[in-house]
Amino acid sequence: MTPDTALACACRPSANHNGRRVEGGPDMLILHYTGMGTGEAALRWLCDPSSEVSCHYLVHEDGRIVQMVPETERAWHAGAGSWRGRADVNSRSIGIEIVNAGHDGGLPDYPDVQIEAVIALGLDIVARHAIAPDLVLAHSDIAPSRKQDPGERFPWARLAAAGLGHHCEPVAARSGRYLSRGDRGEPVEAYQGLLAAYGYEGPVDGMFDEPTRLATIAFQRHFRPERVDGVADASTIATLHRLLVTLPSSPLAPGA
Repeated sequence: MTPDTALACACRPSANHNGRRVEGGPDMLILHYTGMGTGEAALRWLCDPSSEVSCHYLVHEDGRIVQMVPETERAWHAGAGSWRGRADVNSRSIGIEIVNAGHDGGLPDYPDVQIEAVIALGLDIVARHAIAPDLVLAHSDIAPSRKQDPGERFPWARLAAAGLGHHCEPVAARSGRYLSRGDRGEPVEAYQGLLAAYGYEGPVDGMFDEPTRLATIAFQRHFRPERVDGVADASTIATLHRLLVTLPSSPLAPGA
């Protein structure tokens, strides 16, 4: 296999891929953690046909980058999920697995050298495929009911400062009115509408149910990691509003 980027230090081909099912090539970049003890264990699993999972790239803790699936192919990294109403994320995306033990392993910090490698690789990918900043996403963003990676300790702000991804300074968490599971009514529906406008799957029916709570957790992990509790407090809602008004094609008018 010929690597798609000069940044890949090795190729370890995985058979777990097939052809993309949409036209136009990938327009999303999805970041994951491996959730395993070592990078070699993750590589073996991602290349094992019985696992039925793979990704395009794996980034080791020391910054080494390994490519496993050609970017032209549909790697099996995202699973069931959607973003902005579009399913089959595998066909629309490139997936990067980042070696980290994950929540079950205590969610250790990501080493600086590893994050620098992720940034370099991500910038290379989004430049070559013209991927918009707001389509650089966490696995948990596109599958909030199933996934929590790369987790609240992943330094999204650092990526954005380097030009990778969509981000804003989160509004500080504070006490005050909030929406949580069991609430219902127009304020809940309005909040659900904001989540949906940004891209999260879930109902917009005025009932703060479990899918709404899980989408809130996913949003907080990515954009307001100070407190990840599934409660739509003023900080969560204001941060979401900030993101929406700074989208290139914002569903909210400036000052809305």
